[in-house]
Amino acid sequence: MLKLLALVFVAFFLLAAPAMAAAEHPAPPNSSYLFSGSGIAAGLGMGLTIIGAGIGFGKIGSAALDGMARQPEVAGSIQTAMIIIAAMLEGATLAAVVLSYLVAGGSSF
Repeated sequence: MLKLLALVFVAFFLLAAPAMAAAEHPAPPNSSYLFSGSGIAAGLGMGLTIIGAGIGFGKIGSAALDGMARQPEVAGSIQTAMIIIAAMLEGATLAAVVLSYLVAGGSSF
């Protein structure tokens, strides 16, 4: 029950900042409120992207080392394939992080 009460308190706290932020003068277009929805979405997107990339790199390395241990004579080709796949995963991760950053409104194009 205490966890639920704490969760409700945090939700009200996060939702109250944009609701109470009415000002006489409008904010500039690139400014954001504390705990805005796009900022939270971008933070969660970046975090999930990095977690997924870490899991992916771990699986790539594990499978490559397992294959090299089973067949040492093809270690060179396995290593080449591993580096290519890791580079593709890194590119997808970077694209997702940049997209999350743009969602947050941190960049103006």
